Amino acid sequence: MDLFNQTSYESVNLLPKDGTVNYYGKIMPANQALSYLDYLLNRIQWENDVAIIFGKRIETKRKVAWYAEKSFEYTYSNHTKTALPWTKELLELKGLVEKKTGETFNSCLLNLYHNGSEGMAWHSDGETDLKKDGAIASVSFGAERKFSFKHKTTKETVSKVLEHGSLLVMKDTTQTHWLHRLPPTKLVSKPRINLTFRTIVR
Repeated sequence: MDLFNQTSYESVNLLPKDGTVNYYGKIMPANQALSYLDYLLNRIQWENDVAIIFGKRIETKRKVAWYAEKSFEYTYSNHTKTALPWTKELLELKGLVEKKTGETFNSCLLNLYHNGSEGMAWHSDGETDLKKDGAIASVSFGAERKFSFKHKTTKETVSKVLEHGSLLVMKDTTQTHWLHRLPPTKLVSKPRINLTFRTIVR
């Protein structure tokens, strides 16, 4: 990370059109990121993710957790989760992200990928519970993984390797026009956790 050029680095839009994605790089020292990774691996109430596909309940190897300021219900892949209350550490990270981005968030969906064989298929975060065109801030811990975007109409793609302790923000019309995914890879054997801070509206 080039600290001298950090401000201009953050303002670069990774997408060529129809949305805004900013990559802030590493937003904390390496030892602090390792401390948060250890906490997240061992103290978060993880559970296997569930999707209902063609009426069949599918349980994934990837694990998830859902935390928020209220007991919000959040439905995706035809499955509903009820939020757990914030922990002190999650509030610390939320505050850090809000200070960096100037945005505010009231919830966080956490994902645990045990190794590179686990990923996420192409999708967009367009659930009606989410603030329309609101920012989604993704903080990554652990193994570095490639994160990809694909335009829904033109099919052009953009990819970025997300570093340990880094922040990426998707906002504006990104979810309307772009899909994103975490492709699986045989090159990664260590776990990755990402926290996606969101705004739920009622």
